[in-house]
Amino acid sequence: MSTLLDCLNHAVKKGYIENFQIINNCLSVHDDRLYYYPSDVVIKNFYRFEGQSDPQDSSILYLIETCDGRKGTMIDAYGVYADSKLSKFMRDVESIQKVQKNKKWKFSLVNLRMSFLKILT
Repeated sequence: MSTLLDCLNHAVKKGYIENFQIINNCLSVHDDRLYYYPSDVVIKNFYRFEGQSDPQDSSILYLIETCDGRKGTMIDAYGVYADSKLSKFMRDVESIQKVQKNKKWKFSLVNLRMSFLKILT
């Protein structure tokens, strides 16, 4: 996906509808009184975007799932302009996944080829 908006729209179609925010060093839904600690969430995927005119104009989109099944997103600046509270929270999350289907496939083909070559030699 080429833009942040494209990626965000795709995430909403996949059920990531909550708009999370950091309140009191916890993750929360805007209109709710539920708070989640880093151990209560999984980062299912994330995407980094660079600005077209300024490489420092970067952002990152997190796809988040909570322990009670809520799915939503958070957007932050990337690098020097990042929100320090959000960055600290994300560093404390133990389960961060990056889905790269194509790269995993290529990697597994390389491993398969290497294993096959070892058998032949």
